[in-house]
Amino acid sequence: MSQTFDVVVIGAGPGGYVAAIRAAQLGLKTAIVEKQWMGGVCLNVGCIPSKALLRNAELAHILRERGKEFGFTFENLKLDYSVAVKRSRQVSDRLVKGIGFLMKKNNISVFMGTGKLAGPNTVTVTDSNGGVTELTARNIIVATGASSAVPAAWKIDGEKILTYWEAILQEKLPKSVVVIGSGAIGVEFSTIWNSYGVEVTIVEMMPRIVPLEDEEISAELEKSFKKRGIKVLTGHKVEAVEAVESGVRVTVSSNGASTVLEAEQALVAIGFRPNSRGLGLEEAGVAISERGFVEINERMQTSVPHIYAIGDVTGKLMLAHVGSAMGILAAEAIAGQEIHPLNYEMMPRATYCQPQIASFGLTEAQARERGYSVKVGRFPFQANGKALGLGDYTGWVKLVVDEKYGEILGASMIGPEVTELLPELTLAQMMELTPAEIARNVHAHPTLSETLMEAAHGAEGQAIHI
Repeated sequence: MSQTFDVVVIGAGPGGYVAAIRAAQLGLKTAIVEKQWMGGVCLNVGCIPSKALLRNAELAHILRERGKEFGFTFENLKLDYSVAVKRSRQVSDRLVKGIGFLMKKNNISVFMGTGKLAGPNTVTVTDSNGGVTELTARNIIVATGASSAVPAAWKIDGEKILTYWEAILQEKLPKSVVVIGSGAIGVEFSTIWNSYGVEVTIVEMMPRIVPLEDEEISAELEKSFKKRGIKVLTGHKVEAVEAVESGVRVTVSSNGASTVLEAEQALVAIGFRPNSRGLGLEEAGVAISERGFVEINERMQTSVPHIYAIGDVTGKLMLAHVGSAMGILAAEAIAGQEIHPLNYEMMPRATYCQPQIASFGLTEAQARERGYSVKVGRFPFQANGKALGLGDYTGWVKLVVDEKYGEILGASMIGPEVTELLPELTLAQMMELTPAEIARNVHAHPTLSETLMEAAHGAEGQAIHI
């Protein structure tokens, strides 16, 4: 016998479970379907455990490379990476249990199994034993996420050739690794492994690492990585990845010349593809792009109005916090609430390598390409008292401003804890504040956030400390 719900959410990642909670808060009878983990990839093998590992890596780097600077030495320093991994699992498990609690608190029915549309208003759930449960849904939210994009010829074996999934769970460090791709996953794992003394080589097909960021960010990060001993090969295309007895052999080419890189492991981090196939979407009439992304409008509706899609499966911006925002919007749209469409270009973007990267909106180059008359305000962490006290003063803050109206067009930051500084700027942009108003806001001293105030002063031609 089918159970009937106002909303059935397929996928319990940071988009899906947030959508379910908001729908329940709005008085909608809600169910959520998840085939593997509550919290999805992010809480289990992505955002959360990687941040725990990065914290261990930060400490490891200080102990290994900077102890003398801080006045401590070790005769026989031992770093146990397996403990770092176990700690990351504890952090993850705690949050996953928290999601389970939130489902109960909000009276959300949880169905563990593989969800599929068996009709425009029917979702079937097949559990691990082959049992099938049928759910009738007045509204459906698809939040099935995305999976690592790996060329068919590159055989992921989980030991020598890895994706982020295997890399985040392994308790043994490789002696050497080739990281293919320099997006967030590539540079974050490079930071972790390098901090523990692993020989790391990054291969990036584009002319610069973190290619979606401001060009100056790319240059600053590459400079910092090379100083740490990370090898960076930009403008190199990977021709082949193969497992051999000693580890892996990665063949790369640049300007017609081929080079063979050998290491113990290779991490494939070149992007993601949506988990949209095999869900019954097309049979239900839902439009899907050639690349497999579910097409949606600003209300998160697909081409079938009562079927919604959020998060990575839409390809709008593959970030957990964006998926959560989309989930809230979808639930509110279903409940008939007033919605505020998302501006994906102005969403915050955070990368937790060392030094950290944070950005939103337009880069300086993008703003100029769009015809804006641009003024830039910038401030280096070298001139910030808190950063100097922390001994972590690489990088800078950069504001991109429309000279005519004073509108904040974007920001790019690299340096200590810049991911924590970002919300002040995104809030300012959303509320249409100008750099003059940020500068006028008194910032506590000494704090890293003073760099935002100083950069805002700089954009107004009133720099104080530089």
